[in-house]
Amino acid sequence: MDVFIYLFAALFSVLNPIGTVPIFVGLTHDDNEKERSRISLWTAIDVFLILIITYFVGQYVLTFFGISIDALRIAGGLIIVSSGFSLLSGKFSKRRGINKKVENDVQQRNDIALTPLAIPMLAGPGSMSLLIAYFQERTEITDHIFSSLAILAVSIAIFLILRSAHYLAKILGASGIVAISRIVGFIVIAIGIQYIVSAVVSILNDNIFN
Repeated sequence: MDVFIYLFAALFSVLNPIGTVPIFVGLTHDDNEKERSRISLWTAIDVFLILIITYFVGQYVLTFFGISIDALRIAGGLIIVSSGFSLLSGKFSKRRGINKKVENDVQQRNDIALTPLAIPMLAGPGSMSLLIAYFQERTEITDHIFSSLAILAVSIAIFLILRSAHYLAKILGASGIVAISRIVGFIVIAIGIQYIVSAVVSILNDNIFN
């Protein structure tokens, strides 16, 4: 259960679905409630598939390219810390990786669940590197089961939040969403720093004390 709680909290903080609410509202303002529900569901499904594949297959990609787990932790930690600082300072890009051409394209088509919602706004490099590093730290089958359940739970939370995005936007308002994003940003920074510290300690242990 500790594995489930930790990974759920870490993923929820890094993915920050609350911060996606105003973007989702903007992209779906012309859609009816049924269409919004469909987009919310498929966004959650796409995020789940991306994260679960990353969790179980990501280590083999690292092996293929000769990337060490410590290098991944440092790179992922830097990305996570950068995202956290952006959230904390309120300078997080509203498009989160969407350029103007892509934004215009998604406004002209209905299926926006995979791109840009699932990628890059929710499942990005930070969450992927977090999952790959976390997989390396766990060897028990039960750990992988609870990790998979945590990924599923996060995906369900994403569906519920996006499904209620238009209501949340009205209730929380712009200031409320900013406040929550900044609180989440502080947690994200702590997660990123922890990954960097763990990698540095591991490198020092391998090269100095052994």
